[in-house]
Amino acid sequence: MSSFDDTLKTAASAMAAQTLRLRTISENIANANSTAASPGADPYRRKLVTFKNVLDRATGADTVKVDRIVPDAAPFELKYMPGHPAADGNGYVRMPNVNPLVEMSDLREAQRSYQANVDVIDATNTMISRAIDLLRS
Repeated sequence: MSSFDDTLKTAASAMAAQTLRLRTISENIANANSTAASPGADPYRRKLVTFKNVLDRATGADTVKVDRIVPDAAPFELKYMPGHPAADGNGYVRMPNVNPLVEMSDLREAQRSYQANVDVIDATNTMISRAIDLLRS
């Protein structure tokens, strides 16, 4: 049963990591058009989630954890909007470094990864059930 437990722990840890990634992507999308409140101030900066492999010393299972949530160092886009309260002296407003197309692509990838781990858990549970049925026979 140990290898089944390890498989379940690995998949569950990956699901938890992807859940945080989905939340972070959602935050990025929600702030894609937000601007700073004053001229010269920085708008929302896109966040990226990094993962790390962690060995569970108690069981020996490899698991995945969120390593860090880091700001994206990509430059802000400048948009000409002279009437905007956050416009600089030349009429440009700093816009977030969030590309909604990239975020939607990342969102789909995170959803697929999450679903793949759900499928692993389902398959493992089926294998456990079949093993128990064979032992009863």
